[in-house]
Amino acid sequence: MAPLCVALVAGEASGDILGSGLMRAIKARHPDVRFIGVGGPLMEAEGMTSYFPMERLAVMGLVEVLGRLRELLKRRKALIQTLIDEKPDVFIGIDAPDFTLNIELKLRQAGIKTVHYVSPSVWAWRQKRVLKIREGCDLMLTLLPFEARFYEEQGVPVRFVGHPLADTIPLEADRGAARAELGLGEGPVIALMPGSRGGEVGRLGALFLDAAQRLRELVPGVRFVLPCANAARRTQVEQMLEGRELPLTLLDGQSHNALAACDAVLIASGTATLEAMLYKRPMVVAYRLAPLTYWILKRLVKSPYVSLPNLLAQRLLVPELLQDAATSEALAQTLAPLVADGSQQTESFDQIHRTLRRDASNQAAEAVLALLKDR
Repeated sequence: MAPLCVALVAGEASGDILGSGLMRAIKARHPDVRFIGVGGPLMEAEGMTSYFPMERLAVMGLVEVLGRLRELLKRRKALIQTLIDEKPDVFIGIDAPDFTLNIELKLRQAGIKTVHYVSPSVWAWRQKRVLKIREGCDLMLTLLPFEARFYEEQGVPVRFVGHPLADTIPLEADRGAARAELGLGEGPVIALMPGSRGGEVGRLGALFLDAAQRLRELVPGVRFVLPCANAARRTQVEQMLEGRELPLTLLDGQSHNALAACDAVLIASGTATLEAMLYKRPMVVAYRLAPLTYWILKRLVKSPYVSLPNLLAQRLLVPELLQDAATSEALAQTLAPLVADGSQQTESFDQIHRTLRRDASNQAAEAVLALLKDR
């Protein structure tokens, strides 16, 4: 086997997880390989030489990006030049489309093979981005099957590799063991998951706690768990709890334990809905945005659903209560019957889990190496 040089760029922790799994799978098939680019601690542990700390790319939110725009553009320009000089056999941009798609376009124009791993939500909004992807990408690797169908229709070479979470989360989670670990006994348990970011918790936290108070009247003996993404989120929730009487356990992280332990979930729209689905827990999805943002997105978004379980099922499988429809009364009334019996949802969840469970890292490695076999 000829030596191989693979360049990768990941912009945040989720990309670092995907990148390290892909690197490990490539090494298993092609041991004589060198990795360059930008990655986090997991990718560095697999042998990546990172040109600068991945944290410099991990910026959330429009205002925060604007504050760092000059640095991000400068880093991207320097990175493109470095990679053109290095001439890797392939470049793999992992998620972070606003940063990586432009790199892919420039490198492909310079004759370097390019792969994008994790589709941006082009099927939902800003669909014209697919033209840039088609021009800049030799191969798109998607985590979800409906994304692959969209790219096929748009003439972009694509491979559906499955979702790594579906590989790592068991087909049947042990509820008893999770409850024992969290010190929860018998009786109904509802997980409250208002999001991991300050803005989300600010918009949904008090609403979810109000819904929990109403659920106490509808579900006798119910208790609640709320996983906090970090210390700042925990402080934020503790302030919202002042003056309330709720049988609620706050957890530091441990969102997977909370999902394994509970009977049903009240949850913000986002990746967490996929995790709840993989744990086969019935859910009600809620979301609120700033009114102007919601008004703009309502006109831009082409998809009829916002939550991943519904997008994957291609039907309204889980209730979505958005914006003004997300009242504490409506959330409680919709969730209460699911605590006793959520089988209408969970029977479909198992089927979707099996569809997504494809050994994603190995599928992605095989697709990348297949792209390079004629080099």
